[in-house]
Amino acid sequence: MTEKPISRFPVPSIDDMPDDIADRIRAVQEKSGFVPNVFLTLAHRPDEFRAFFAYHDALMDKPGNLTKAEREMIVVATSNVNQCQYCVVAHGAILRIRAKDPLISDQVAVNYRKADITDRQSAMLDFAMKVSQSAYEVSEEDFDTLRAHDFDMEDVWDIAGIAAFFGLSNRMANVTSMRPNEEFYGMGRG
Repeated sequence: MTEKPISRFPVPSIDDMPDDIADRIRAVQEKSGFVPNVFLTLAHRPDEFRAFFAYHDALMDKPGNLTKAEREMIVVATSNVNQCQYCVVAHGAILRIRAKDPLISDQVAVNYRKADITDRQSAMLDFAMKVSQSAYEVSEEDFDTLRAHDFDMEDVWDIAGIAAFFGLSNRMANVTSMRPNEEFYGMGRG
């Protein structure tokens, strides 16, 4: 079997990248044991790499009422509906690890409405999906529903921001034909 490229676009070698990007990639490699292909693919455009990961980190690593696992649930559910193989596989692995549940990411990716999640998380994902697919339909009723599940306005912003940001990420992953690393498939499965 011929190995497929990780991107349709040129992928620079780590040694040819700007120092700050190479340092970030090496730190990720040291922590995870491999370099996720998203880092290599997006390094094709260094300024966009920096902007992408700055916004990613601001959304996904911040403190707040959403757990890190819930943030990953949003990514997995919306990435599935956007048919983004890379993000479903990669963030599915992160979700399994953060939720300490080997089944959750497959359930959320296939049909979050049948997944073993709380009513609160279901309401969160309903809203995230609406933002992802038909944000023009968001109304006060959606905010009322989220408030009834103890989400405050900062939480609503976070849910919307994650769904919207990963819409961009999903589309770029699909356009670049970004391949998930094989390592992701087994992570967090026990």
